[in-house]
Amino acid sequence: MEENIIPHNFSITQRQRSDLKKHEPLLIWFTGLSGSGKSTIANALEKALFIKGIHTYLLDGDNVRKGLNNNLSFTPEDRSENIRRIAEVANLMIDAGLVVLASFVSPYREDRENVKRIVGYENFVEVFVNTPIEECERRDVKGLYEKARAGEIKNFTGVNAPYEPPIAPDVEINTTMISVEQAVTLIMKFIKKKI
Repeated sequence: MEENIIPHNFSITQRQRSDLKKHEPLLIWFTGLSGSGKSTIANALEKALFIKGIHTYLLDGDNVRKGLNNNLSFTPEDRSENIRRIAEVANLMIDAGLVVLASFVSPYREDRENVKRIVGYENFVEVFVNTPIEECERRDVKGLYEKARAGEIKNFTGVNAPYEPPIAPDVEINTTMISVEQAVTLIMKFIKKKI
């Protein structure tokens, strides 16, 4: 099957798209436990980038699983496929010249490494939202931790499924120590030279 897939070379290049947008494309990958603050920080960062005229798109776990990945469960294999598909979508968006913000638990190191391989290491920034599980549970507005501890949710990261923290993230944030605004400032400082 793969031998019959021949990529088409189009007239407009990724370089031309970036020049039109007046910034470089990038994938900013937020990883951390459910309730850590990934989506809140990603949303605030997108607003800050938008104000600066940066063309962005935010991919979030709940939204992607309702559409693109609605046929996947939370088994380790399906979690890996979820992240692989997201990486491929992000790669297309990078080719379009966008700054992509991706907020996903993404519990496995190997899956995050695969994202880097797909989009290119130079296009990837890893933000580890390292909020202690006790704080994540305290904030649990959806009641997911409670359900997982009661055995109502299987394969819930941090309770009955593992989370492998990044070894050397580009930016690490503990939301019990810094505010959302401070987190955005830290990330903006890191990505400034990349975009």
